[in-house]
Amino acid sequence: MGKFQVAYIPIGVPTFHLESAQIQFEKSIQMISSLTDSGVYPDKMLLSIDDLKVFLSTINPDLIILQNITFANSAYASEVLKTFACPVLLWTLREPVIDGTRLRLNSLTGAYSAANTLASFRDGNFEYIFGSPEEEKVINKTNAAIKAAKLKKDLSELHMCAIGHTPQGFGFGRALDIDLLKYFGITLDSIEARELIEKAKGFTDEECEPYLQEALNSMKGLENTPEKNIKDFARLYKAYKEYVTENHIGAISSRCWPDFFTSFGTPVCAVLAMLNDMGVSASCESDVYGAVSMYMGRQLTGQPVFFGDPVSMDEGENTITFWHCGTAACSLAHPSTGAEVGVHCNRKIGPTMEFGCKPCKEVTVFRVGRKADGSFRFFIAGGEALDKPKQFFGASVVVKTENSAEEIVYTSVQDGWEPHFVVIYGDVKAELEILGHMLNMEVCKY
Repeated sequence: MGKFQVAYIPIGVPTFHLESAQIQFEKSIQMISSLTDSGVYPDKMLLSIDDLKVFLSTINPDLIILQNITFANSAYASEVLKTFACPVLLWTLREPVIDGTRLRLNSLTGAYSAANTLASFRDGNFEYIFGSPEEEKVINKTNAAIKAAKLKKDLSELHMCAIGHTPQGFGFGRALDIDLLKYFGITLDSIEARELIEKAKGFTDEECEPYLQEALNSMKGLENTPEKNIKDFARLYKAYKEYVTENHIGAISSRCWPDFFTSFGTPVCAVLAMLNDMGVSASCESDVYGAVSMYMGRQLTGQPVFFGDPVSMDEGENTITFWHCGTAACSLAHPSTGAEVGVHCNRKIGPTMEFGCKPCKEVTVFRVGRKADGSFRFFIAGGEALDKPKQFFGASVVVKTENSAEEIVYTSVQDGWEPHFVVIYGDVKAELEILGHMLNMEVCKY
């Protein structure tokens, strides 16, 4: 795959006020350059079809910022769209002067011409922004579109793995390799959990010592776990880490219960926590689409996300608590406790992660879901991760939602969403919404 590329394409005609247009051209390049080092720009405004064709022959974009630097008829947009199939952000410039004299740019009329063509080529699937390069809303929308397009490219380069099958009754997390490739561009491998279990059993204590030391440096209280479980954890961590490293895996969905309790005697929870901290998005209960959701959040923020179930609601606080048995990344732990280690709440075997997550002023609750008809959709909600201690055995985060928590719970239950969500540390609602549009998926904002 080539390097990610954002192409700025300013189209227009030479019969408008070119001095004003040139100013906007230079400001636009400056603004886009401040957001990404992946931009490609023409040397001059593209004021003829011939100039446009020459520039198009030099680029290979993953996102096109199509700007009416002045009015341009629909032939310009048609030339772009017949050449490239990548996402488009259509940008209308604000008229620089309204003084009762000539129309300087007429960018808005040009946008209608371009949009009419986009609607025919793309069924209306494009992003749009109106305003000048220095306006905050223009900067924010452009930035979100660039990040979404980069994530779309990242997905097409993602190699992930399903380790084991979902338990009975957890089929919502199953995925076909052809579906992931068709709709997301993701390559999916599948192996049995026993393959890694058997691999782990063959390691010596000496071989696993560096992996154990790595975990001891990240976790608090791991040394209090029974010796057999500590050693088996280190073996399992080595097996998983070697597999994802050797096979260039960026995300995994792993089976956990009952196999790792019954066949191995030690849970995989803390292993997944370590993988999440090393940059491999790792979900449990073999939830493939949960792992995809985690990967998206990580790529947008550069840090691990929380994966869990909505288990409690407080209407008075307007909060929803997300929890899981103990796979949370150590870096998500509240600084007052650190990444404490315990035992699984039901099986009473460790190590598992046992902490309340750190607070954050802006978080995004997210899920790639699948409807009964097989089509995909995005769940997106905003909120704040409160400064709360561990709510139950395991790991938890309490989210005060932007909108009514009660309404979110009632509506999302009735809408049939899966029981796993991710809490992303950062406000990436705009990026995810744009990505949903780029992937032709329904976006559900709660």
